[in-house]
Amino acid sequence: MQGMSAATAPAAPLPETPAFSPLYQQIKALLLKSLQGGEWLPGQAIPSEVELAARFRVSQGTVRKAIDELATENVLVRRQGKGTFVATHAEQATQFRFLRLVADDGSPPALQRRLLECRRMRAPGEVTRLLALAAGEAAVQVRRLLLAPLDGVLRPVVLDDLWLPGTLFKGLSAERLQAWRGPMYRLFEAEFAVHMIRAEEKLRAVAAQADDAALLDVPVGAPLLSVERLAYTYGDRPVELRRGLYHTAAHHYRNELS
Repeated sequence: MQGMSAATAPAAPLPETPAFSPLYQQIKALLLKSLQGGEWLPGQAIPSEVELAARFRVSQGTVRKAIDELATENVLVRRQGKGTFVATHAEQATQFRFLRLVADDGSPPALQRRLLECRRMRAPGEVTRLLALAAGEAAVQVRRLLLAPLDGVLRPVVLDDLWLPGTLFKGLSAERLQAWRGPMYRLFEAEFAVHMIRAEEKLRAVAAQADDAALLDVPVGAPLLSVERLAYTYGDRPVELRRGLYHTAAHHYRNELS
């Protein structure tokens, strides 16, 4: 319209976005595209709502609705008086967001890691399928124990098997895992630029097999909780398959539903 300023002109159609998608969903998709491209890294602040509204030529309210949805999904974090930041597993409140194991006495997680194995190999068929790898593509397998204090003694409570795409985790080795002191997902962010933003889990009760029972220090046939987790990064790309066996004699799996 003649004489209408850029600030008040109708929003131009956004590229690569279905015409029927609500405008805030289009803005959300563009924000995710910028995150996936590394424009804003975990822990960094994103531009203000005013700046983003000018960038995308939409109202501030539309931007706010897109950011609200990303914050609800734990992709972004709002900090009162400071702005909006990319979520990171480095923060105390989120570093154990995907770990639901809680001690029966309610004490906070005090788990220690013991690395058993880290090797690069051709991915087995099911791992290839779940991680959407190409046939014959390499994967990194990490096997570890998580131990917790019980009656003054560290005892194994989780046996984890992790599978990661080899192309994304070049250079991941037992030495790097042993030297790292923070959460594993923070290592993935900081050194491999892979940010886990959501996960799906399957739970079932199983009986301990001989090899697993020996590692978890439980009798063969002891009841264990099997937790299979598939974690995703931006674009709903699966980037980690984790299979854990949980010994729940002094711990339980806790989830909050809302």
